[in-house]
Amino acid sequence: MKEIALEFINIIEDSGYQAYIVGGFVRDYLMGVLSKDIDVTTSATPKELKKIFSMVKFDKTINDKDNYGSVRIEYKNFIFEVTTFREELSYLDNRHPSSIRYVTDLKTDLKRRDFTINAICMDKNGKIIDPLNGQADLKAKVIKTINKSDKSFSDDALRILRAVRFATTLDFSLSDDIKISIEKYKNLLKNISYERKKIELDKIFTSIKAKEGIELIKNLNLAQDLDLENLDRIKDYTDLIGIWSMINSSYYKFTKHEKELIKKVNIVYYLNNLDELILYKYGLYVNTLAGINKGLTKREITEAYDKLPIKAKSDIQIEAQDICKVLRHEPDSFLNEIYKDLENEILKGNLLNKKEDILKYIETKYQKVI
Repeated sequence: MKEIALEFINIIEDSGYQAYIVGGFVRDYLMGVLSKDIDVTTSATPKELKKIFSMVKFDKTINDKDNYGSVRIEYKNFIFEVTTFREELSYLDNRHPSSIRYVTDLKTDLKRRDFTINAICMDKNGKIIDPLNGQADLKAKVIKTINKSDKSFSDDALRILRAVRFATTLDFSLSDDIKISIEKYKNLLKNISYERKKIELDKIFTSIKAKEGIELIKNLNLAQDLDLENLDRIKDYTDLIGIWSMINSSYYKFTKHEKELIKKVNIVYYLNNLDELILYKYGLYVNTLAGINKGLTKREITEAYDKLPIKAKSDIQIEAQDICKVLRHEPDSFLNEIYKDLENEILKGNLLNKKEDILKYIETKYQKVI
């Protein structure tokens, strides 16, 4: 990956411009972690980049954001986010700059970024360029803003959540001034879209350090400003849907499938997750998410589920045509009622899941009813 990234920036350099790999890829490289996120900063403008890569076979510009000086380029099946050296002028909404101005100096460009550990660069020869001493903070395992933290967070409030995310995923600490500034400016998180906040929260919640990340959110008193209720309900930190189910927020958006799962988990949270009927109706996954967060173990829920004599309607050892034959009746809505009855009786252990037993039960109970 590093070789392809260096090959990519050398194409830009060979066209007469400066180019550096910057940000997460370099940070992760120095930590010995593989990364596929590749950001490049360059003196070439988006227009010039399009011209450069239109000449390279099999490569294409995916998307451009000329208003912020960025272009996404596909090169050898990797996506490069390429941004022109720039400085950002005043911010209007605690998130986006009102305008940008292209510059020719790398250090000026780096000074607009969020944290020192994300401003380390790699040049075309693989040499590390670190004018803002990000490596020192990387070694110390501390998150520090490049500019004064008050300005950094008031300019872009999402950086508050990004600071928490990096502290969580990297297992770093936050500098004292960051903690102080977060307390002062955390209310600005209300101005950030829930969609953007969820991206950061999902990265926190899917981290192996999710528990520590959630505790950090609580300790920094961010829950209210992020509209995250019920954080104390969370006991299982290994499943993203499980975490969001416990939070059960109406503010954040989910897919239709995610909404259905979250709704089910919240229903069975107040039910007996070892009960045969509940396990059968809602399934192992949903009951596990709810049960673990209530103090049950995955093992005991799984063992209870595995003991179920049937796990789906299709497991019942009888066909609809057999029911109709024994009752001498054409297929009708009565079949649904009978199947529900069979599910209950089999799950409760009152009826063996054997065809001859089921037929005898149906004949005895429904012969004079249907």
